[in-house]
Amino acid sequence: MKRLRRNPDESDPETTPDPDGEVSFSKDQHERKCGLSSMKMMGFFVVALMVVSVVFSVSVVLQDPPSDGVLESGKNVRFLDVMESSKEEQVLEVQPQKGPVDDDALSIEVRKDKLHGGLLAAGFDETSCVSRYQSVLYRKESQHKPSPYLISRLRNYEALHKRCGPYTESYNKTLEKLKTGHHLESTDCNYLVWISFSGLGNRILTLASAFLYALLTNRVLLVDPGTDMVDLFCEPFPEVSWFLPLDFPLKNQFDSFDQKSPHCYGRMLKNNSFANSSKSILAPFVYLHLVHDYDDQDKLFFCDEDQTSLQEVPWLIMKTDNYFVPSLFLIPTFEQQLSNLFPRKEAVFHLLGRYIFHPTNPVWGLITRYYQAYLAKADERIGIQIRVFDTGTGPFQHVLDQIIACTLKENLLPDISTEKPIINQSQKSKAVLVTSLSGGYFERLRDMYWEHPTVTGEVIGFYQPSHEEYQQTEKQFHNRKAWAEMYLLSLTDVLITSSWSTFGYVAQSLGGLKPWILYKPENRTAPDPPCGRVMSMEPCFHAPPFYDCKAKRGIDTGAVVPHVRHCEDMSWGLKLVDNESEL
Repeated sequence: MKRLRRNPDESDPETTPDPDGEVSFSKDQHERKCGLSSMKMMGFFVVALMVVSVVFSVSVVLQDPPSDGVLESGKNVRFLDVMESSKEEQVLEVQPQKGPVDDDALSIEVRKDKLHGGLLAAGFDETSCVSRYQSVLYRKESQHKPSPYLISRLRNYEALHKRCGPYTESYNKTLEKLKTGHHLESTDCNYLVWISFSGLGNRILTLASAFLYALLTNRVLLVDPGTDMVDLFCEPFPEVSWFLPLDFPLKNQFDSFDQKSPHCYGRMLKNNSFANSSKSILAPFVYLHLVHDYDDQDKLFFCDEDQTSLQEVPWLIMKTDNYFVPSLFLIPTFEQQLSNLFPRKEAVFHLLGRYIFHPTNPVWGLITRYYQAYLAKADERIGIQIRVFDTGTGPFQHVLDQIIACTLKENLLPDISTEKPIINQSQKSKAVLVTSLSGGYFERLRDMYWEHPTVTGEVIGFYQPSHEEYQQTEKQFHNRKAWAEMYLLSLTDVLITSSWSTFGYVAQSLGGLKPWILYKPENRTAPDPPCGRVMSMEPCFHAPPFYDCKAKRGIDTGAVVPHVRHCEDMSWGLKLVDNESEL
């Protein structure tokens, strides 16, 4: 039986049927077969190249994987490091998942400068401190860029720290001045030692103040690690540690240093033992007592003449619980430097804080896990920082009334409806982060917005990471959580803080936020108005000097220059503000 023969027009290009119905290959077909083999080999070669490319790409991505990514609903996120125009950038590439609506959607690339416009130095081991370069992924782009002069001075300081830091030849040589008690020949390295003192918020503010002073006076800053500084903060400078060695000769005396100490600068001035010293017999170190209880002699530290005298001292040991930066702006010697460093005065701590303070990996884990779980998906994030100085057991009704009055008056949160249900539900959501030693305020606010709909139909969620009931400064995990909560507050879009609270000062300045500040209640009565917007995001100097060094008389130091004003929450305090006429 013969097989049916195909129509010649429909013949298979690869075969030709013979009269007997069998299929045979022609000469051309044989050549095509050889060509096919060549094509197969080339295909294998292309596939091999693709495999190598994929393996290489995976190895690059996994070389330094971020410990915590940014999670967004319905999106895949991956992080890439690139170098462009000699400037390191972090690239966040968001790829929408395939679906019926966005099949043809294009990938979105959001480039963020992980060096903060040159503020940070490159070259660190990124895995040792993930937050240093990854924090930019959680923040909005800062409106306050570091000046070229600040960037230059920071790079110069890093070189100085590398040359003069702990256990370097210069450090060991200068250390001899402490051990022998003699003023040896001058060295090229002078030091400022910061003593770990007071609560965490105060320590962060005073350490930034000390660093700026070291920058202005070309001193090397060494940080007393205390009980938990190493656990909380990454090293900010490349290669050489900023932490004071445990074998530092004076370390055991730090707790006893006060105004009565023989080497206290104020006491030495009273006894004329400093002014009458010649360079050959000058003390190898001077203790600077800048705590809130300091006296008029101690406050002479902020005078030009005294700064000139202190230049010769190789070791300055500082203890303070004040953010004293505003008074540095009133010292004529530093005036031009500070103007060049910070054209915008309200950005001093904002820039220094982002340069110095990077959470360690354990703390960064607390921050990112909480952010991803509770805050990342909200349309708007609102922070409410509550610090109550009243004695007794809270929560206090007048404080709760004040918070609610502030959020409603300033349209930060919508009002609730107690009469009829809201039919038209808004798709907008707000996540409110509450930080307080007490859990009572969070519970009352949460229940209020859970039990009643908002008049706008917005969905409001309240979250509180911890409530420790009372401040536990010396407990390690307490301070880890405190540092994490300050940082989380700095990641919000809108912030409400409490008067006099250094906790709130740190959050607002790190975040570049001008918060609404809750005025301090009197006689357990909510003030009217309940809150007000601050002039600048800078912290307040709570115990400034009121002294004219030239005239040698009292003066209102909040009225000397346009960019140093009295604080909104403390009438006698000082803070930096931007004078628009100077910009």
